[in-house]
Amino acid sequence: MCDEHTADDNATYLAGLSRRQFGAAAGAVGLAMLLPSPADAKPVKGRNVTIKTPDGSADAYFVAPTSGRHPAVLVWPDIMGLRPAFQQMANRLAESGYAVLVVNQFYRSTKAPFLKSGESYDQPEVRARIAPWRTALTTEATTRDAQAFTTFLDAQKSVDTRRGMASTGYCMGGPMTMITAALRPDRIRAGASFHGGGLVTDKPDSPHLMAPKMKAAYLFAIAENDDARAPTDKDGLRSAFAAAHLPAEIEVYKGTMHGWCPPDSKVYNAAQADRAWGRMLALFDRSLA
Repeated sequence: MCDEHTADDNATYLAGLSRRQFGAAAGAVGLAMLLPSPADAKPVKGRNVTIKTPDGSADAYFVAPTSGRHPAVLVWPDIMGLRPAFQQMANRLAESGYAVLVVNQFYRSTKAPFLKSGESYDQPEVRARIAPWRTALTTEATTRDAQAFTTFLDAQKSVDTRRGMASTGYCMGGPMTMITAALRPDRIRAGASFHGGGLVTDKPDSPHLMAPKMKAAYLFAIAENDDARAPTDKDGLRSAFAAAHLPAEIEVYKGTMHGWCPPDSKVYNAAQADRAWGRMLALFDRSLA
């Protein structure tokens, strides 16, 4: 998942579209950037923030309702990083009553946003540029970051520390939610991974092996082409969470390609992304009491 092979799958899929189909898809992405607000949307206010970590200063975006205290959500973006699409997603989540932090996990190497207009991960030169930044994000480094980011959230006046915290992740961010949940079982009560990559590996620090350290209920929304490439990963997740006696909703979303949730993605699937969003909100409602 979330590798050069999946990116190539997506590129092949897009190349197979007719000019008319591609134009329609591109138009849908443009419209999708105007994500709908919830019916009972709360007024929110966001700001760019800098968070001190053991490895430097991380740039991030924090947004919360303008009044009251709310459950916190830590968002780990996909491999294309913190950018306007993720700020918009954070705003939408805040409108539903959450205090949301979206981080630039590549802060050791670059500030966000780092993609130029027209760039995406399916371009070899972009993958080559990001590769060394990604290498720096070891389990140990992500653990240090997760501690700093959750501590930051709990220090915000708009965060209700009496209620559980959640963590969501997209693509490479999926495993980061699990590292966070294993590190902070005292705080993380819900996790959601959307087209997550590297959730189940043969390494001793594989994210799925961290389930016994967690106290979080989970949602795993899997892209259809990721599942086709790694069909046993969902079984590994089910077994790990069942053994840890943790609830986990694990589903392959039909008709989706890797990267289908962010609204600026070339393979954005609005209907399925909205369904997964609804499942996430239901999970939070159950788990963050």
